[in-house]
Amino acid sequence: MTLVDPPAARPDSRAGLILPTLAFAGIVVSLMQTLVVPLIHALPDLLNTSSATASWVVTSTLLAAAVVTPIAGRLGDMVGKRRMILISMAFLVVGSVVCALSSTVTPVIIGRALQGAATGAIPLGISILRDELSRERVASAISVMSSTMGVGGAIGLPVAAWTAQSYSWHALFWAAAILGALVAISVAVLVPESAVRTPGRFDYPGAIGLAGGLVALLLALTKGAQWGWTSPLTLGLLGASIVIFLMWGTIELRTTDPLVDLRVSASATVLLTNGASVLTGFAMYATSLTVPQLLQAPPETGYGLGRSMVAASLCMAPAGIVMMMLSPVSARLTRRHGPRVTLMVGTTVIAAGYLIGAVAMNSIWQLAVVSTIIGAGIGIAYAAMPALIMGAVPIRETGAANGLNSLMRLVGTSFAAAAMTVVLTSMTQQHGPVEVPTREAFVVTFLIGGSAAVIALLVAFFIPRRAPEREPTASARVEVGAGSAR
Repeated sequence: MTLVDPPAARPDSRAGLILPTLAFAGIVVSLMQTLVVPLIHALPDLLNTSSATASWVVTSTLLAAAVVTPIAGRLGDMVGKRRMILISMAFLVVGSVVCALSSTVTPVIIGRALQGAATGAIPLGISILRDELSRERVASAISVMSSTMGVGGAIGLPVAAWTAQSYSWHALFWAAAILGALVAISVAVLVPESAVRTPGRFDYPGAIGLAGGLVALLLALTKGAQWGWTSPLTLGLLGASIVIFLMWGTIELRTTDPLVDLRVSASATVLLTNGASVLTGFAMYATSLTVPQLLQAPPETGYGLGRSMVAASLCMAPAGIVMMMLSPVSARLTRRHGPRVTLMVGTTVIAAGYLIGAVAMNSIWQLAVVSTIIGAGIGIAYAAMPALIMGAVPIRETGAANGLNSLMRLVGTSFAAAAMTVVLTSMTQQHGPVEVPTREAFVVTFLIGGSAAVIALLVAFFIPRRAPEREPTASARVEVGAGSAR
């Protein structure tokens, strides 16, 4: 065996293919989050179940993503990041096939949970880029990889809506299985296994504690509107999550090889970046919930535009394209001014988009412009977060740290879903036999989304101006044996 330094700048004939391969993986994983959105209202009939039960088809994906993402990041640091991406793709393919072969609700819920378990591939990919690419290429590569989180979701909506409308809904899942298999083959052939490893034992108690706390918290947030925000079950789950997280934190601080190094996570840069990530995740999901409903609202309301799901999805698609196009801009900002400034610019753009949306929502082109501006800000902000995190943690912990940061964004989306649901269901007007949100409700959601972006901007302002990147020391060197992918 030979001791070598992490190969961040080591040449490799596949180096030029690493980024497009991992970006492809990121887009496919992100597609899973919006895959069933066009089917939400039809799911009870398609699966012969109640609306409450059918909602678990969406909830299971979120829960699995939240629980598995930080665990996959830690395992990636320990056993290999490429290996964990391949395992993630296996979850995605198996889950997609299970859904494609099913017509009842229970197997579809299980399959969607397996699809959600693949979400950890995105932060793992970001960590691989840091390990494998030269310093000069890392900033732009991270910007591209980060943008895939928005690109996949934005493109997935119209594609999923068209596929579900033109073919059987099972075709969505067969397509997902094929894409997942293509990603796995591409990663296996074109992405080298990182030699950067963290020795130690896996923290099983930490994983169980984190999973328990997250499930309790996210169940309360996603089901609170259905169960009642003051119901014993909702309040009990919120209380349980607090108790579990307190116990989990105490155990993690006493563990030699913790799942999450809370001492590193408590540093100003990491703590404030994760806080800004929650708020930015909130802002991202708020527009995804609000704009499509406004576009599809009946014209008789005086503000609705009466568009189909496909048309509404196409209106959102430019936002994802802009995220990818702005990747070089994000990288340039980061190189010249640092990721802190990039994050501040991104949150400012998001806030501006929401404020424009609060007064300009009378036509489809206005909403397309608003969602594109917000998407541009999200793309810029998301590109800065991994750079801030990786500049503040040891290189051997990038997988776990990026996984935790991605988790914070997922938590933000859950808070957004809860907040937007409260507003849109409490401020309603009668339209025939049903109640629909009022115009004022949509204005309030835009203002809430903008407020989240403004608070994120304030949090980003207090991130230390310079977080020196910790270079690996001799103790962080890695043993590369005969089984290395190199």
